[in-house]
Amino acid sequence: MNPSILKQEGIAHQDSGGVISEHRSFGFRPAFRNTETGRVYAARFADGRLAPVHMIDGLPDEVVVARSVTGKALSLKSSVQSGFTRNGRFYDHDQAAAYLARRLADSCPRAWT
Repeated sequence: MNPSILKQEGIAHQDSGGVISEHRSFGFRPAFRNTETGRVYAARFADGRLAPVHMIDGLPDEVVVARSVTGKALSLKSSVQSGFTRNGRFYDHDQAAAYLARRLADSCPRAWT
């Protein structure tokens, strides 16, 4: 995982409900999960503030495999996946998109047949 892969994921999930801009209003926050440990990390800026988008700079050393000479995170372990948290639960991009689709379907009036 690195910033280039995050950008590719954003493009791949655009307009599917699988990106933060499409479901932030439903309480989703950008996050990462280490699939080896199950540990979930909120996306953060390097200074520790919560980030509004997926950023790897604020992730701990336990998941970072390469940093620049200035300490900027360059890549993460292959076991780290991007996704979102909502009410303490981790959602991958597809799960978040499915959640959004269900919520939108529930809020749209159904035609009587």
